[in-house]
Amino acid sequence: MIQKVVFFFEMRSFGVCGWWARKLGISSSKVRIGFIYSSFIALGSPLMIYLVMAWVLEHKHYFKLQRKKRNTIWEL
Repeated sequence: MIQKVVFFFEMRSFGVCGWWARKLGISSSKVRIGFIYSSFIALGSPLMIYLVMAWVLEHKHYFKLQRKKRNTIWEL
């Protein structure tokens, strides 16, 4: 049973820590440790933030605005 749960999370990891690490330019292990420590200090509220960020990253194609390429004044 435990192995199935671990396998599920390994195969469908959200990538939030990896995304933050790329944006901040640091290793993802430091971001993971930060989430773990902040979860202990703030009694689990960063876990809710993590899940919201995971949902947003999973559905980010809905949040991107479709920008049209505007013509410059010289191309009119």
